[in-house]
Amino acid sequence: MSAPARGVVRDRWGVPHVVADDLDDLARLQGTAAVEDRAWQLELVRRKAEGRLAEVLGEGQLAGDVLARRAGLASLARRSHDAADAETQAFFAAYAEGVNAALPGARAPELERLGVVPERWEPWTPMAVFAAHHLLFGSFPTKLWREHLRRHLTPEQGAVFHDEGIWVPGSNSWVVGGDRTRSGRPVIGGDPHRTFEAPNPYAQVRLTCPAEGVDVAGFTFPGVPGVQHFAHAGEVAWGITNAMGDYQDLYVERFEQDDDQVRALGPDGWEPVERHLETIEVDGSIAPVEVEVLRTRRGPVVLLGDEPGTAYSLRWPADVLGDLGLGTVVPLLRSRSVADVLSALEGWVEPVNNLLVADTAGAIRQQVVGRVPLRQEENRWRPVPAWDGSSAWQGWADLPGRDVAADEHVVTANHRMPGFDVVGVEFATPARADRIDALLDGATDVDVDTCAEVHGDVLAGQPVALLEALGRLTEVPDDARALHEELLAWDQRFDAASETAAAFVAVRDAFVARLAASPPFDRLPAPTHPAYLASWFDVPTQLYLSLANLLSERGATVVPDREVHLRAALAEVAAQPRTTWGSRHVYQPFTLVGEPGVGAPPLPGDNDCVRCAGQVPGTSTASRGSVARYAWDLGGPHLSGWVVPRGAHGDPAHPHFDDQQQAWLDATLLPVAGP
Repeated sequence: MSAPARGVVRDRWGVPHVVADDLDDLARLQGTAAVEDRAWQLELVRRKAEGRLAEVLGEGQLAGDVLARRAGLASLARRSHDAADAETQAFFAAYAEGVNAALPGARAPELERLGVVPERWEPWTPMAVFAAHHLLFGSFPTKLWREHLRRHLTPEQGAVFHDEGIWVPGSNSWVVGGDRTRSGRPVIGGDPHRTFEAPNPYAQVRLTCPAEGVDVAGFTFPGVPGVQHFAHAGEVAWGITNAMGDYQDLYVERFEQDDDQVRALGPDGWEPVERHLETIEVDGSIAPVEVEVLRTRRGPVVLLGDEPGTAYSLRWPADVLGDLGLGTVVPLLRSRSVADVLSALEGWVEPVNNLLVADTAGAIRQQVVGRVPLRQEENRWRPVPAWDGSSAWQGWADLPGRDVAADEHVVTANHRMPGFDVVGVEFATPARADRIDALLDGATDVDVDTCAEVHGDVLAGQPVALLEALGRLTEVPDDARALHEELLAWDQRFDAASETAAAFVAVRDAFVARLAASPPFDRLPAPTHPAYLASWFDVPTQLYLSLANLLSERGATVVPDREVHLRAALAEVAAQPRTTWGSRHVYQPFTLVGEPGVGAPPLPGDNDCVRCAGQVPGTSTASRGSVARYAWDLGGPHLSGWVVPRGAHGDPAHPHFDDQQQAWLDATLLPVAGP
């Protein structure tokens, strides 16, 4: 059988299958294919990384542009590129060449609507895109939230929010050893959870280079070459979840200024501060905005402080090392074994990931990868004074992992695992992990269909605390008794057609809304931070995520009248017309320009179901959940499956814009086809 011809061919769902003569050619063709499929998205992510979205989208994008400029994402990308090995530099340069070669023919309705002509990419641009995806992925927004609690609540009141169940990007992933699979080889399944966006943050791709023995199918961030987090490479496959690593520190900086010289107070006294001005152009009626960019010995200043002369600087591994970890991309493509993948990811920096990897020889490993600094405990919880020398970093942590036997399975779902105290301080509730573990326990002949069934599971993850509280209620109002009994008998499944699931969430929403408007939580003022941090400071959402604590004995001392609020919430919902869960829980991805191009189909699942589809309390749009699903069978790519919401192309008029949507809604997987 002859080798496939060089070029980009597409399968029946429009997924690009790139066949190249060498690795640089592979990157070049992948860049061209990315423009063909996602021209607007590439312009969007490039401008986001460079802090230039307001140029075309106006004042509403100014705060994000200011953050990108202050954090120095473009400068970090240049440093990371310049420090990379020659092979990595060539690979990223080739990808940029492929993008630039296709840009003159780029077509997208958003570009036409805005009158934007895409600009050329530099070899470091893909690295800046990767950095922009992950700046807010870490822990610094949560540390600002905790500081907000410290300022306005007592320690006892604030502690009810310290719960395993925080609102973060997450994922599910699992691996089953070959003794229990249909193919006799390990199977890895999973799905990353991020904000639902249009265009989708992940794209499918298959990259083949016969001369290098490379044939890798996986997911990529449009604008970044190779595959980064999820892939089947024939003899080895891998997937990741967010390990919930705490690797970002915020320092409270205190400044003084004489003429043009700015100094920051450090552990040894006043220190010079790097300072320059940048100008952000803004589409619309307002004048260009001048941004002061400051960098202390801790890191770049990302936010102004609440008191005059103060600010917050951010210290995170990529910035400290001048390395985004993308020197791993080419070695990952060449990997043939678990050992190869682990060797490649020794260079991973951030985000800190919980890796599952398996190969055709039967080796399986769970391993946390990335960089987590060693420092005092206080750094891990809240902003610390820059002038306190005890807050300095003291090296890097050794991260946990273990081998997995052929008759075992392992689940990772952002929860606390053995040895994870060194990784972070707060993790997701174990509800999703426990449910996947129960579904896989004792399972044999595991295959792609088994994984699809796991993906689609909608049993509620953690309604127990609220249902138990409802069961303890006394003096239930007469007009709410029927609803009360219905909820206590509920099967706890978030099916789209379930009226009881909708009623349960309505009670939950009404309850947390009442709590948020009552003491002591009504003392929490609106934050003064930029809008991109708003979701971390939404009090009803934070209360919802902390229900287990609020409804515990400890919570009773903070909210002694919580039964009054719960009884009132129950009565409020009982008086409302009935509806189904799917009618108030829909998929409508966020988009910056125009309409998302799809209707608003009903979504089963909830934030803590295996089928993750979370929403902000009181809203009807699911805001985050599975942005890709996969099942990698080491029996071969032909036994594997994948799917993304909507489809491979970004243009609503394109036939491959939404041809995967029904499969995604049905929680089924499509075959990973060959080139």
